Amino acid sequence: MSRQPRMSRRTLEQWLSEYSVSHQNLINKKIHWLCVPTIFVSLLGMGMSLSVWFTLVLSALVLLFYMRLSTPLFLAMGIFILICLSVMTMLPWGFKVWAGVFIVAWIGQFIGHKIEGKKPSFFEDLQFLLIGPAWVANSLMADKNN
Repeated sequence: MSRQPRMSRRTLEQWLSEYSVSHQNLINKKIHWLCVPTIFVSLLGMGMSLSVWFTLVLSALVLLFYMRLSTPLFLAMGIFILICLSVMTMLPWGFKVWAGVFIVAWIGQFIGHKIEGKKPSFFEDLQFLLIGPAWVANSLMADKNN
């Protein structure tokens, strides 16, 4: 009996295509464009409140995931993480505030999926939690180019 690999070997384009299936409604897209980066920065904020080193190591592992998919995505997300860290220094909030931001942003996400009428992608594969930020970056760039 062969075991399935833990990490999928999908390409970035495959990931984005699958993620897009449950993100077609314009209102849901706009909610995600706001809430996905907010969730990301709030996760970093909560993490930094608890352990700077653990958060930095985890961020490096996330960047390795992106690097495996695409060098431009790796660079974009690296810059985004640096921006998030800068925001956190300007907003020296504690864990509870970042947790509140996280919860409010997730409520927004679920409202968007209720409007869309489709469940979030991560219900099928947790790796979609890392694809969300890539999808936001990709969809915003695609909109600028159209």
